[in-house]
Amino acid sequence: MSSVPPTAKEAAAFPDGTTDYVPLRGNTSAKVKNHKTRVHISEVPMTWTNWPQHMNWLNCTLVVLIPMVGFISAYWVPLQLYTAIWAFVYYFNSGLAITAGYHRLWSHSAYKGATPLKIYLAAFGAGAVEGSIRWWSYGHRVHHRYTDTDKDPYSVRKGLFYSHIGWIIFKQNPKAQGRTDITDLNEDAIVVWQHKNYIKCVLVMAFAFPCLVAGLGWGDWWGGFVYAGILRVCFIQQATFCINSLAHWLGDQPFDDRNSPRDHMVTALVTLGEGYHNFHHEFPSDYRNAIEWYQYDPTKWSIWLWKKMGLAYDLKQFRANEIEKGRVQQLQKKLDQKRATLDWGIPLEQLPVIPWDVFVADAKNGKALVAIAGVIHDITDFIKDHPGGKALINSAIGKDATAIFNGGVYNHSNAAHNLLSTMRVGILRGGCEVEVWKRAQFENKDITYMNDSTGNRIDRAGTQVTKVVHPVASADAA
Repeated sequence: MSSVPPTAKEAAAFPDGTTDYVPLRGNTSAKVKNHKTRVHISEVPMTWTNWPQHMNWLNCTLVVLIPMVGFISAYWVPLQLYTAIWAFVYYFNSGLAITAGYHRLWSHSAYKGATPLKIYLAAFGAGAVEGSIRWWSYGHRVHHRYTDTDKDPYSVRKGLFYSHIGWIIFKQNPKAQGRTDITDLNEDAIVVWQHKNYIKCVLVMAFAFPCLVAGLGWGDWWGGFVYAGILRVCFIQQATFCINSLAHWLGDQPFDDRNSPRDHMVTALVTLGEGYHNFHHEFPSDYRNAIEWYQYDPTKWSIWLWKKMGLAYDLKQFRANEIEKGRVQQLQKKLDQKRATLDWGIPLEQLPVIPWDVFVADAKNGKALVAIAGVIHDITDFIKDHPGGKALINSAIGKDATAIFNGGVYNHSNAAHNLLSTMRVGILRGGCEVEVWKRAQFENKDITYMNDSTGNRIDRAGTQVTKVVHPVASADAA
């Protein structure tokens, strides 16, 4: 008898249009077959003897070893002013190729680009040494589809180190990663060409090109290679990795907090605007990451400028109404969470129903009880703190104080009604409408009132049960 639940079988058999990631270089059929049959090294515990097998040595070389060589070489290679400026300019362009190209254009189709723009982004994106467009976009789409789950290729739930760099320097089991659709990328000639020639593109754009510019431009061959080449690549890689790690750990969640993405200005500064990650995960097809004028998002400004130049078109924006819905819903959720920590008094339906004569008798026997709007309150501990004095409050003990509390003697503030709610001890039988409300609840009839998202009743200012509005006197009343 099968142990797989029927629903799991149906889900596994449902054709969702996605397939496993298939490499385009080398003997792809053999690789796919090998992945499906052998036990992956990631499923074997790491030990002192097998740890080299756990390492992805190509990625380690590109992300760790080469940057180390660059930092060591910087000790002997002085940094010239022109080289520093060139390294910054190239950093911005190659970083923009990742944020505006790999990410917003190809991963999320947030806009469309003309062929010259796509060639520029593909070329300079290779200079960032973060993988091909096809590989990068596939993993990122999986990340959005399975955020914070085991199928997320760089889930922050596996730790900050793992989400930052561990996922790329250690071998990952392709069978454990989720699937997604990249049909559109497979049909993009620029994407496919860059993928098949990725290593050549990296050698030219990441190292040879910056070296040639600095060498032919002002004779600083080694400076161009070390600073505009190796170290620039290192800083771009680490900045991008911050989106996978810090942007899921540091900052606010103004649109949704069910998953880890967060907004923070610091991560935006180092990633050309990608740090407003909570917004991005809620509205991934929007070409913007920052929607306020004061938020730093040079990637958004660049795409807008390209549109003016005729290089970009069909820029997508989520409807402002839907964005504000998400913001308001999240604000309400935070208010509800805060409301749940406050003392709103015993719910009315949990209070005992007390006859009038019992209420009066208890008041005469030493309990400082007052009835307001049909609810009995024990004010014993509050008498000494009453700002109106002991005499006034003592005069209401054992009586229906609804009128004097609501303007007969003093029209009490909203804060007074809130404080009074924490002193509830019972409901007066036949008192106003409270017992009727409770009986209707017992009989499961419809009662109109508001609950927050945690299931607690909302007592808004001026709507407390003890708040009774006096009718406006008319001329006929005389």
